[in-house]
Amino acid sequence: MPSQLTIVKYSYVRDLARSRFPDIKARDLAEFRVQLDHIAATYEVVTAEQVMAAVLGEDTLPARACWLIFENGYVDHYQHALPLLVDRGWQGSFYVPSQTVTQRRILDVNKIHFILASVADPAPLVKDIQTFCDRKRAEGEPLASFDEYWATYAHANRWDPAEVIFVKRILQRGLPERLRNECADQLFRRYVTEDAAAFAAELYLDTHQLRLMRQLGMHLGSHGAAHYWLDSLDAADQAADIDESLEFLRGLGVDTTRWTICYPQGAHNDTTLALLRERTCTVGFTNEMGPATVPGSPPLTLPALDTNDLPYG
Repeated sequence: MPSQLTIVKYSYVRDLARSRFPDIKARDLAEFRVQLDHIAATYEVVTAEQVMAAVLGEDTLPARACWLIFENGYVDHYQHALPLLVDRGWQGSFYVPSQTVTQRRILDVNKIHFILASVADPAPLVKDIQTFCDRKRAEGEPLASFDEYWATYAHANRWDPAEVIFVKRILQRGLPERLRNECADQLFRRYVTEDAAAFAAELYLDTHQLRLMRQLGMHLGSHGAAHYWLDSLDAADQAADIDESLEFLRGLGVDTTRWTICYPQGAHNDTTLALLRERTCTVGFTNEMGPATVPGSPPLTLPALDTNDLPYG
């Protein structure tokens, strides 16, 4: 009998009133507690192992199952989410881009988040990006006009206005990788901090914390190595990024004969799926919104809900 599986994704979980960045888009700790109460009253929380067994036909899930997912490997998850999950006897699944741990590299997506959280109005950021593009074009870089970039990327979604989406998209995938890294670094130093190493150590989990989380029954899965949009890479680069992530997980004692992946930004393509099947990946999930059906939904492209899709106040 098919079961409905609701996958709920979390990013930052923090006490915003006491945070250095109270304007970061996060699940406030008090809201998180409310949401856990709602989940307890509405669903039965299941483990990653239960989900993998169900999609392989080895077991069944409860009728209203819920799987809790935490992306990007933040210290928030260790400090705030982990104790509350342990208190309830629940497992969370944590997806860590391995280079945040092995290289203490700040992901571009996090640079963008904290740049945006450091300004009251995104208009100066848009202007800074326009100035950067104009300068690089004058230096001979083959860039499109700013108007073309704006028309392509400045589209509001259900969470953000057009200006914010533009900043995110132009720095995530709009500019060539070398230039978007350079631009994001300049803005991060200007608006956030010049000490990127200290900031990374403050933001991300380390191997000691991850091993303790495993000992407490949490699941660790792949979130790639460098948090690339996988569908933007060719097959060789996708394979290299996935393999680097798997090597990292094996170093933490994770069984990579049955494993799960959270696609960075939900991005994947047919090449990604073929590579994952070759590597015996069991479950993956995307940014498609809604509950999954198990069995029924394709196991490598399960839909999920954002934390904002559940009550939290």
